[in-house]
Amino acid sequence: GIFVLGLPYALLHSGYSGLFLIILAAALCCYTGKILIACLYEENEDGQLLRVRDTYEDIANACCKKLSPKLGGIVVNVTQVMELIMTCILYLVVSGNLLSHSFPYVPVAEKTWSVIAFVTLLPCVFIKTLKIVSKLSQLCSLVHFIIILVVMTYCLTQIHQWSWAKFRLSIEFEDFLVSVGVIIFSYTSQIFLPTLEGNMKNPGEFRCMLNWTHFFACVLKTTFALTAFLTWGEETKEVITDNLPSFLQTLVNLCLLTKALLSYPLPFFAATEIVYACISKGNHSNYRSPLFALGVRGSFLLSTLLMAMFIPHFALLMGLTGSVTGAAMTFILPSLFHLKLKWKKISFLEKCADISVFGLGFLCSLAGIVCSIKGLLEVFG
Repeated sequence: GIFVLGLPYALLHSGYSGLFLIILAAALCCYTGKILIACLYEENEDGQLLRVRDTYEDIANACCKKLSPKLGGIVVNVTQVMELIMTCILYLVVSGNLLSHSFPYVPVAEKTWSVIAFVTLLPCVFIKTLKIVSKLSQLCSLVHFIIILVVMTYCLTQIHQWSWAKFRLSIEFEDFLVSVGVIIFSYTSQIFLPTLEGNMKNPGEFRCMLNWTHFFACVLKTTFALTAFLTWGEETKEVITDNLPSFLQTLVNLCLLTKALLSYPLPFFAATEIVYACISKGNHSNYRSPLFALGVRGSFLLSTLLMAMFIPHFALLMGLTGSVTGAAMTFILPSLFHLKLKWKKISFLEKCADISVFGLGFLCSLAGIVCSIKGLLEVFG
């Protein structure tokens, strides 16, 4: 997605270790994706695997049923909504950034540009089905490939300036932890995996599909981040397209703006559907009225704008999101659920792997939260 554009900036603050982190994050995300899907299945009396759960929420509820039948689902839903809404906020922040750099001669502040971008997103409150969202996402993917191709092509024309000396051997620990959050956030997909696996024609190929997609994602992200950082070095900016020369920057930024606006409806629709379903489930019929649904979507749309106004820093906000929700949904919860549901059936090595992933995810999340918040406080201070 668009957050790949923050990876060169992450390398600036993490040096050689950043390259290792991109590879490690791909391997760990692939592993936790597999164990999360394993939690959807249970063996019957004949030893055959049957899919007894359908969603991330179902897995969480199964783990917490002794404490409270719905506690796990509530925790997962809150975390999912946080991640989706933060993603929407990031799209607004980056839209304001792109517009301000595309039209520097126009005396308009970056926050005002974010408001202008927000106005174009108002029709999102009327989206009721995924049909419209899917069409917008297809256009979004096409624009994304064009952007990456343009940036990579320009970087390759500057290959004569590349120098490995631009990489840091010593790094600032706090900056490094913010980079960890950025890298984790670029891989998060666990929210969608249960639905994806359930809709596959041959679910038995899921593990193979996960291996190949994470392998190619790792190769492409490493290549992109490396070539961009080697081109600009210490001058690498939060959004890498800001480094492009003026004759390319305006064109690419407008493409990025188009991509950001086309990307916004998917996480927005997913978040509002979760909230609306939770509120209307088992409640009075008034909560299931079209007018109430419109109010929920309108409230969420406005809340994303307000937060974008207060936290207009792309990389720091992405690092905070990756540390809070990304680490929880990608590392902490899948390993915890797998240990809970499969403790008697998995090997000692698998238990060690799950415990290691849980511990690593918890430490990264805690440290990343502290450092990202501290960075935001320093910016505002």
